[in-house]
Parts: sequence; structure tokens; C-alpha cells
Amino acid sequence: METTNTLYEKLGGEQAISKVVDYFYELVLADDTVNGFFKNTDMEQQRRHQTKFISFALGGPNQYTGKSMAKAHEGMNLQPVHFNAIVKHLHDALAHFGVGEPEIEQALSHVAEVKDDILYK
Repeated sequence: METTNTLYEKLGGEQAISKVVDYFYELVLADDTVNGFFKNTDMEQQRRHQTKFISFALGGPNQYTGKSMAKAHEGMNLQPVHFNAIVKHLHDALAHFGVGEPEIEQALSHVAEVKDDILYK
């Protein structure tokens, strides 16, 4: 009998995703295209929220209790260039930890689902 593991389980659960998120934010904060959006952000809280959001997006438990995507990005007026930079950094962070391209594409498809809740708010 074959069991289908979620991407969340394949990556090693929340602890592994937390490491990906830490590396992801290293990339984000080094990128002048997007780092200004995080100037006044509590990065520890941001990392926790992002870890829970990405864990859920990859098939893990839904522990995300933060604001809705639209509410969280309200007033930021994020443009496609910003969204694309964040997606690239997430891709690179997953690849850095040895996640295969098919799994990365699967993860990024979940992120794409919230694009309309993030852009132009």
C-alpha cells in the first residue's frame, strides 16, 4: 500500500520549513527591490507567521492565525515585480535546502493562488 506524503512531510515538517524561511528572509532582506517593505517589521513574528503559512500551503496543519493575505498587505501597493522577487527568493531558498524542482513548482503554485490577495492592495 502506497502512502502519499504531503510536500510538508517530504520536506521534513515545520522544523525544516522554519530553516527554509530563515534563509528565505536572508535573501529577501538583502534585496533592495523588497527589503523596504520589512523596515518596521518584527522579523521574529514575521518568520513565525511565514513558517505556519508555508507549512499549511505545503499540506501541513493549518495553524496560521494571522491576518488574511489581503489585510496583511493592505496599503503596501505591491506590484508584480515585488511578488516575483519574493517568489524567486522562495524558489532559491527551497532549492538551497535540496528540494527538487517538481516539488518547488508545486509549492510555488500554492503561493500563486494568493497572488490576487496580495497585489495592488
